[in-house]
Amino acid sequence: MTTLVLASTSPARLALLRSGGIDPITIAPGVDEDLVADQATLAGLIANTADMVHILAKAKAEAVIEHPEARGAIIIGCDSSLEFDGEALGKPHEPEVARERWLAMRGRSGTLYSGHWVIDNRDPRPGVEAPAVGRVSSSVVNFANISEREIDAYVATGEPLKVAGAFTIDGLGGAFLRSIEGDAHTVIGLSLPTLRELVLSLGIEYTDLWNLNR
Repeated sequence: MTTLVLASTSPARLALLRSGGIDPITIAPGVDEDLVADQATLAGLIANTADMVHILAKAKAEAVIEHPEARGAIIIGCDSSLEFDGEALGKPHEPEVARERWLAMRGRSGTLYSGHWVIDNRDPRPGVEAPAVGRVSSSVVNFANISEREIDAYVATGEPLKVAGAFTIDGLGGAFLRSIEGDAHTVIGLSLPTLRELVLSLGIEYTDLWNLNR
Protein backbone atom coordinates (compact mmCIF):
# COMPACT_ATOMS: atom_id res chain seq x y z
CA MET A 1 0.00 0.00 0.00
CA THR A 2 1.22 3.49 -0.89
CA THR A 3 0.26 6.40 1.37
CA LEU A 4 -1.46 9.38 -0.23
CA VAL A 5 -1.24 12.84 1.28
CA LEU A 6 -4.00 15.27 0.35
CA ALA A 7 -2.70 18.83 0.56
CA SER A 8 -6.15 20.16 1.29
CA THR A 9 -8.71 20.38 4.08
CA SER A 10 -11.65 20.14 1.66
CA PRO A 11 -14.30 17.79 3.11
CA ALA A 12 -15.61 17.11 -0.40
CA ARG A 13 -12.22 15.97 -1.74
CA LEU A 14 -11.63 13.83 1.35
CA ALA A 15 -15.04 12.18 1.06
CA LEU A 16 -14.49 11.53 -2.65
CA LEU A 17 -11.16 9.80 -2.05
CA ARG A 18 -12.58 7.73 0.78
CA SER A 19 -15.53 6.63 -1.35
CA GLY A 20 -12.95 5.54 -3.93
CA GLY A 21 -11.09 3.33 -1.45
CA ILE A 22 -8.35 5.83 -0.53
CA ASP A 23 -8.07 7.13 3.03
CA PRO A 24 -5.45 9.87 2.73
CA ILE A 25 -3.53 11.82 5.31
CA THR A 26 -4.75 15.41 5.07
CA ILE A 27 -2.40 18.36 5.60
CA ALA A 28 -3.45 21.99 5.30
CA PRO A 29 -1.08 23.59 2.76
CA GLY A 30 -1.34 27.10 4.23
CA VAL A 31 -0.95 28.72 0.81
CA ASP A 32 -1.98 32.34 0.29
CA GLU A 33 -3.85 31.68 -2.95
CA ASP A 34 -4.39 35.33 -3.86
CA LEU A 35 -0.69 36.11 -3.39
CA VAL A 36 0.46 33.12 -5.44
CA ALA A 37 -2.00 33.93 -8.23
CA ASP A 38 -1.01 37.62 -8.26
CA GLN A 39 2.71 36.80 -8.42
CA ALA A 40 2.17 34.24 -11.18
CA THR A 41 0.07 36.71 -13.16
CA LEU A 42 2.75 39.38 -12.87
CA ALA A 43 5.30 36.83 -14.08
CA GLY A 44 3.15 36.13 -17.14
CA LEU A 45 2.39 32.55 -16.09
CA ILE A 46 -1.40 32.87 -15.96
CA ALA A 47 -3.32 33.49 -19.16
CA ASN A 48 -6.56 31.74 -18.25
CA THR A 49 -8.45 29.85 -15.55
CA ALA A 50 -6.75 26.55 -16.38
CA ASP A 51 -3.32 28.12 -15.82
CA MET A 52 -4.44 29.52 -12.48
CA VAL A 53 -5.75 26.25 -11.01
CA HIS A 54 -2.67 24.43 -12.30
CA ILE A 55 -0.28 26.83 -10.55
CA LEU A 56 -2.27 26.84 -7.30
CA ALA A 57 -2.49 23.04 -7.21
CA LYS A 58 1.29 22.86 -7.66
CA ALA A 59 1.86 25.43 -4.91
CA LYS A 60 -0.33 23.50 -2.49
CA ALA A 61 1.39 20.17 -3.12
CA GLU A 62 4.85 21.70 -2.81
CA ALA A 63 3.89 23.51 0.40
CA VAL A 64 3.59 20.24 2.34
CA ILE A 65 6.55 18.32 0.88
CA GLU A 66 8.72 18.87 3.99
CA HIS A 67 5.96 17.87 6.40
CA PRO A 68 6.97 14.75 8.38
CA GLU A 69 3.81 12.88 7.35
CA ALA A 70 4.47 13.63 3.68
CA ARG A 71 7.87 11.97 3.65
CA GLY A 72 7.62 8.58 1.97
CA ALA A 73 4.20 9.36 0.51
CA ILE A 74 2.51 10.47 -2.69
CA ILE A 75 1.26 14.05 -2.43
CA ILE A 76 -1.63 15.57 -4.34
CA GLY A 77 -2.52 19.24 -4.40
CA CYS A 78 -5.73 20.48 -6.04
CA ASP A 79 -7.43 23.73 -6.89
CA SER A 80 -10.72 24.50 -8.61
CA SER A 81 -12.41 27.48 -10.20
CA LEU A 82 -15.48 28.08 -12.33
CA GLU A 83 -15.02 30.05 -15.52
CA PHE A 84 -18.18 31.97 -16.29
CA ASP A 85 -18.52 34.79 -18.82
CA GLY A 86 -14.74 34.82 -19.17
CA GLU A 87 -14.14 35.33 -15.45
CA ALA A 88 -12.61 32.88 -12.95
CA LEU A 89 -14.93 32.49 -9.96
CA GLY A 90 -13.49 31.11 -6.74
CA LYS A 91 -15.24 31.02 -3.36
CA PRO A 92 -17.69 33.92 -2.96
CA HIS A 93 -17.34 34.12 0.86
CA GLU A 94 -20.12 36.73 1.15
CA PRO A 95 -23.88 35.99 0.76
CA GLU A 96 -24.39 38.99 -1.50
CA VAL A 97 -21.68 37.78 -3.87
CA ALA A 98 -23.08 34.24 -3.96
CA ARG A 99 -26.59 35.54 -4.66
CA GLU A 100 -25.37 37.79 -7.47
CA ARG A 101 -23.50 34.90 -9.06
CA TRP A 102 -26.51 32.61 -8.98
CA LEU A 103 -28.75 35.27 -10.50
CA ALA A 104 -26.27 35.44 -13.39
CA MET A 105 -25.60 31.68 -13.69
CA ARG A 106 -29.13 30.25 -13.51
CA GLY A 107 -30.26 28.77 -16.79
CA ARG A 108 -26.79 29.14 -18.25
CA SER A 109 -23.49 27.21 -18.35
CA GLY A 110 -19.93 27.54 -17.09
CA THR A 111 -16.76 25.46 -17.15
CA LEU A 112 -15.33 24.10 -13.92
CA TYR A 113 -11.55 23.62 -14.00
CA SER A 114 -9.69 21.50 -11.42
CA GLY A 115 -5.91 21.50 -11.26
CA HIS A 116 -4.01 18.46 -9.96
CA TRP A 117 -0.33 18.27 -8.99
CA VAL A 118 1.13 14.94 -7.83
CA ILE A 119 4.55 14.59 -6.22
CA ASP A 120 6.29 11.24 -5.70
CA ASN A 121 7.86 11.86 -2.30
CA ARG A 122 8.49 8.21 -1.46
CA ASP A 123 12.26 8.60 -1.60
CA PRO A 124 13.09 12.17 -0.51
CA ARG A 125 16.80 13.00 -0.82
CA PRO A 126 18.57 16.28 -0.09
CA GLY A 127 19.24 18.27 -3.25
CA VAL A 128 17.19 15.94 -5.43
CA GLU A 129 13.87 17.19 -6.77
CA ALA A 130 11.07 14.69 -6.31
CA PRO A 131 9.36 13.48 -9.51
CA ALA A 132 6.12 15.37 -10.10
CA VAL A 133 3.42 15.72 -12.72
CA GLY A 134 0.28 17.78 -13.12
CA ARG A 135 -2.83 18.11 -15.21
CA VAL A 136 -5.98 20.20 -15.40
CA SER A 137 -9.36 18.58 -15.97
CA SER A 138 -12.52 20.43 -16.95
CA SER A 139 -16.26 19.85 -17.10
CA VAL A 140 -19.12 21.99 -18.39
CA VAL A 141 -21.76 22.70 -15.77
CA ASN A 142 -25.29 23.46 -16.98
CA PHE A 143 -27.23 25.28 -14.28
CA ALA A 144 -30.98 24.92 -13.77
CA ASN A 145 -33.12 28.02 -14.13
CA ILE A 146 -33.95 28.26 -10.44
CA SER A 147 -36.12 30.89 -8.77
CA GLU A 148 -34.92 33.78 -6.64
CA ARG A 149 -36.61 32.12 -3.68
CA GLU A 150 -34.51 28.98 -4.23
CA ILE A 151 -31.38 31.10 -4.59
CA ASP A 152 -32.08 32.91 -1.33
CA ALA A 153 -32.78 29.64 0.48
CA TYR A 154 -29.59 28.08 -0.86
CA VAL A 155 -27.41 31.07 0.01
CA ALA A 156 -28.92 31.13 3.51
CA THR A 157 -27.57 27.61 4.16
CA GLY A 158 -24.01 28.95 3.85
CA GLU A 159 -22.94 26.09 1.57
CA PRO A 160 -22.25 28.14 -1.58
CA LEU A 161 -20.09 30.64 0.30
CA LYS A 162 -17.28 28.13 0.84
CA VAL A 163 -16.94 26.47 -2.57
CA ALA A 164 -15.58 27.49 -5.96
CA GLY A 165 -18.28 28.87 -8.21
CA ALA A 166 -20.81 29.08 -5.33
CA PHE A 167 -22.23 25.59 -5.85
CA THR A 168 -21.71 21.92 -5.08
CA ILE A 169 -22.65 18.79 -6.97
CA ASP A 170 -22.40 16.51 -3.95
CA GLY A 171 -24.41 18.64 -1.53
CA LEU A 172 -27.50 20.83 -1.46
CA GLY A 173 -26.54 22.51 -4.72
CA GLY A 174 -26.73 19.28 -6.70
CA ALA A 175 -30.48 19.77 -7.25
CA PHE A 176 -29.81 23.07 -9.02
CA LEU A 177 -27.59 21.61 -11.74
CA ARG A 178 -29.33 20.56 -14.94
CA SER A 179 -26.46 18.42 -16.23
CA ILE A 180 -22.68 17.92 -16.32
CA GLU A 181 -20.69 17.46 -19.51
CA GLY A 182 -17.52 15.60 -18.57
CA ASP A 183 -16.15 13.99 -15.43
CA ALA A 184 -18.40 14.78 -12.45
CA HIS A 185 -15.43 14.25 -10.09
CA THR A 186 -13.83 17.34 -11.60
CA VAL A 187 -16.77 19.39 -10.33
CA ILE A 188 -16.16 18.08 -6.81
CA GLY A 189 -12.58 19.29 -7.07
CA LEU A 190 -10.54 16.14 -7.67
CA SER A 191 -10.84 13.90 -10.71
CA LEU A 192 -10.19 10.27 -9.78
CA PRO A 193 -9.54 9.28 -13.43
CA THR A 194 -7.01 12.12 -13.66
CA LEU A 195 -5.37 11.05 -10.38
CA ARG A 196 -5.08 7.49 -11.72
CA GLU A 197 -3.44 8.64 -14.94
CA LEU A 198 -1.00 10.89 -13.09
CA VAL A 199 0.17 8.26 -10.61
CA LEU A 200 0.52 5.70 -13.41
CA SER A 201 2.76 8.15 -15.28
CA LEU A 202 5.00 8.20 -12.19
CA GLY A 203 5.24 4.40 -12.23
CA ILE A 204 2.79 3.85 -9.38
CA GLU A 205 -0.11 1.44 -9.57
CA TYR A 206 -3.32 3.31 -8.76
CA THR A 207 -4.70 0.33 -6.85
CA ASP A 208 -1.72 0.54 -4.49
CA LEU A 209 -3.34 3.69 -3.12
CA TRP A 210 -6.35 1.73 -1.96
CA ASN A 211 -6.41 1.14 1.77
CA LEU A 212 -9.70 -0.62 2.16
CA ASN A 213 -8.86 -2.15 5.53
CA ARG A 214 -7.21 0.89 7.07
